Amino acid sequence: MTRRLLIMGAAGRDFHVFNCCYRDNPEFQVLAFTATQIPHIQDRLYPAELAGDLYPDGIPIHPETDLEALLDAGDVDEVVFAYSDVSHDYVDERRKRVEARGLAFSTFDIDATMLPSSKPVIAVTAVRTGCGKSQTSRRITRILAELGRKTVAVRHPMPYGDLARQAVQRFADYEDLDRHDCTIEEREEYEPHLRNGVIVYAGIDYGAILDEAEKEADVIVWDGGNNDTPFYRPDLWIAIADPHRAGHELAYFPGTENFARADLIIINKAGSADRQDIEVIEANARRVNPGARVIRRESRLDVPHPEQIRGKRVLVIEDGPTTTHGGMAFGAGVMAARENAAAEIVDPRPWAVGEIAETFRQYPETGALLPAMGYGDRQVRDLEATVNAVDCDLVLVATPIDLTRLIDIGKPHMRIRYFMPAGDGEIRKAVEHALNR
Repeated sequence: MTRRLLIMGAAGRDFHVFNCCYRDNPEFQVLAFTATQIPHIQDRLYPAELAGDLYPDGIPIHPETDLEALLDAGDVDEVVFAYSDVSHDYVDERRKRVEARGLAFSTFDIDATMLPSSKPVIAVTAVRTGCGKSQTSRRITRILAELGRKTVAVRHPMPYGDLARQAVQRFADYEDLDRHDCTIEEREEYEPHLRNGVIVYAGIDYGAILDEAEKEADVIVWDGGNNDTPFYRPDLWIAIADPHRAGHELAYFPGTENFARADLIIINKAGSADRQDIEVIEANARRVNPGARVIRRESRLDVPHPEQIRGKRVLVIEDGPTTTHGGMAFGAGVMAARENAAAEIVDPRPWAVGEIAETFRQYPETGALLPAMGYGDRQVRDLEATVNAVDCDLVLVATPIDLTRLIDIGKPHMRIRYFMPAGDGEIRKAVEHALNR
């Protein structure tokens, strides 16, 4: 008998699970997806062009808040959980809700959704959002360039627009970002690679993406999202851990799998962390992944004019996903404000408007910083209005992109960035070993 499934997702990993495991499999019928975490992604359709011949009408996408109603309709046999950066307790709570109705519950099959490649694959993953994957990926692409290898970065999916048009996306310059109507979140991941001369692929159909990427790459760098596992089977699997959130490497799904399976574990931000927290992660690595090489690395702040921060009332804009569902209470901007004696970090919440105000209601623990949310034109405009309404002396823009390309900031502002300094002999050695396998 055909087994009827519902896939719980957040517009990315869930589609990849479907494409790999169920799209052309007549033993299963996927009745629907649910969607959460990201605004404006529910009440859509996974289109027939991507769903395949078994789904001529496509597959509906419902908000996760409709989960109980969908289960109570009596059509579902099993629920597959397929999104990332949530605690194990969060997953267990949803498991209980499903199993209370006598239905099966499973998490996605990691191995079945790692596609093999004919080219070497270096996967950069993390235990949580905001550990420093992007700076590590950029450092690795520089190492590969120094080794004379043509590199393509394949980025974890962020398909928030027209799904059929986003099946395979190639980004070679900033004009491609405009052509694909990229959100702030997408630009934050793609622009730094483009600035370094690295072509980026993303989209929905990661089998088709791999076919295209292999045509122009000597090496593929999987640039992971959130704390998700790789979509391609890696020759070198890197997991980034965060000593500012020690213990999370064992507490969040599916980042614990990255931590347990990685060949190389990088404890990032070691220069600003407590020694005891670093040692907690090292002890956990010895226990759950004794074969991994564990190294400490530092994330340094790039503050172009530190003297301009001293004594100022500053608004800090940080990366959106890191500070919302990633749960990170500070980033490069807050660190720069503290280290350079800002008089005050101004709480933006009294001035927040529209969808930015709604973001604070949804993530009340975000605190006195402004997450750079921009999942659509309305949210971008609300972000701009909020920034310009806040009563402050200086805006510290700590997003991976130049935010002023998308919004007008009508007051003094400064870009703050993290970067991984040179001195990466252990990373280079691991990369060279992967290329020689």
